[in-house]
Amino acid sequence: MGDIRPATREDARAAAPHGRRAVVAALMLSMALAALDSTVVSTAVPQIVGDLGGFSVFSWLFSGYLLAVTVTLPVYGKLSDTFGRKPVLIAGAALFLLGSLLCALAWNMGALIAFRVVQGLGGGALQGTVQTLAADLYPLKERPKIQSKLSTVWAVSAVAGPGLGGILAAYADWRWIFLVNLPIGAVALWLIVRHLHEPRREPAPAAGNKPARARGEGNAPARARVDWAGALAVFACGGVLLVALVQGGVAWPWLSWPSLALFGTGLALSGLVVVVERRAAAPIIPGWVWRRRTIAAVNLALGALGLLMVAPTVFLPTYAQSVLGLEPVTAGFVLSVWTLSWPLSAALSQHVYRRIGFRDTALLGIGAATLILFAFPFLPYPGAAWQPALLMLLLGAALGLFQLPLLVGVQSTVGWSERGTTTASVLFCRQTGQTIGASVFGAVANGVLAARLSGAGDLDSVTRALDAGTAPDVTRHAIASAVHAVYLGAACAAALAFLVLLCVAPRRFPVLTE
Repeated sequence: MGDIRPATREDARAAAPHGRRAVVAALMLSMALAALDSTVVSTAVPQIVGDLGGFSVFSWLFSGYLLAVTVTLPVYGKLSDTFGRKPVLIAGAALFLLGSLLCALAWNMGALIAFRVVQGLGGGALQGTVQTLAADLYPLKERPKIQSKLSTVWAVSAVAGPGLGGILAAYADWRWIFLVNLPIGAVALWLIVRHLHEPRREPAPAAGNKPARARGEGNAPARARVDWAGALAVFACGGVLLVALVQGGVAWPWLSWPSLALFGTGLALSGLVVVVERRAAAPIIPGWVWRRRTIAAVNLALGALGLLMVAPTVFLPTYAQSVLGLEPVTAGFVLSVWTLSWPLSAALSQHVYRRIGFRDTALLGIGAATLILFAFPFLPYPGAAWQPALLMLLLGAALGLFQLPLLVGVQSTVGWSERGTTTASVLFCRQTGQTIGASVFGAVANGVLAARLSGAGDLDSVTRALDAGTAPDVTRHAIASAVHAVYLGAACAAALAFLVLLCVAPRRFPVLTE
């Protein structure tokens, strides 16, 4: 990794614009917009469907948004390295607010889904650019402060979002769920425009496969170049493959012609992406993202994190209600306890990685997470609510110790002109892992249920029978077995992340000196 240049003191000072507190407030508001979005909408689905209809396709309110966020992350990352964070963040926030306004004006479910995609196109800029600016604003020693604040925003949103959505849907109108974004986003935009002052910088070098180098005296500034063909190819490829993963096993069987056609098209587009990016002067996904051991290892490890997070976020509420017999509010509390320990552990992780390094701290966290996930299938049946809640509390602490050191560490190995691309690649891998996990673990859960109930139904139909009070105890045992199988799969994903860090990541990250 000797090809990475040291950062100068001028670079470090340039990364801290005037009015930093106001900018941090804007970043937290922007992150709150993205974090609240899905949790607020989820509780208003019955009211939305009752007003607009379209029950058969309402899941695309979430899938469409997720697809748009995921496939645009690499594009926004490269654009922020080329033109700066400020214009990308302003454009993304404006697009998100436009989508919110259009969602509030939607006249049917098809229009609402289309406008949710517009929201997602802006949400990709919010997620990636906010995380990149967090690294720009603070030097390495202070970076955990801003990251712990952003983690707290996610935690508060996860807890408060469903309640806020329920209140707005019950006492106002579901359209206010989208309209409340407008004043929050307007304040964030005003703070960004007024207080975020980025220094004038050279564009990233045209040879996108090479790392950034120090400025030489007498060199003419390189002209900013955007790989629009690569952006379109990445968008198309990611969109097709993610649609195949989201709809496979749900809208059609995995081995049906729609799945095979989508996966075949996705593979062909993947080849096109490789060809286009190899020829591009400034590729959207440059080769060094995967050639550098540190970035490649973090990408793979956080992709596994997205995979394993599906088990608690998607399947634990079903387990809590169907197996433990809890009310929805209590079941939500069982899940939300990890949002208490995650940001606290993330904030304290700096005291660990300063002593033993980024990689070993992450290994400690993901090793503990592996053991906790493996412990879940050994919970007694039916058990008490405090038992899975305790495991979730411990899991949040373990993952806080795992994720934050990797994110801070990988951002500290690159200069300004590569930080947006690096951050976007990490977030893209985590989002993709989450999409793959939802598909794979959904198939696992349905397979276990079919085996235990002799093909009597999938997880959705079984849980509906439980809600109606018509399912026997054998069904509850089957659901418990299905969720246990999912948690074992999540534990395997955590073990895979452990092995990736142990075998691929360098023991000491090549951090740039500030």
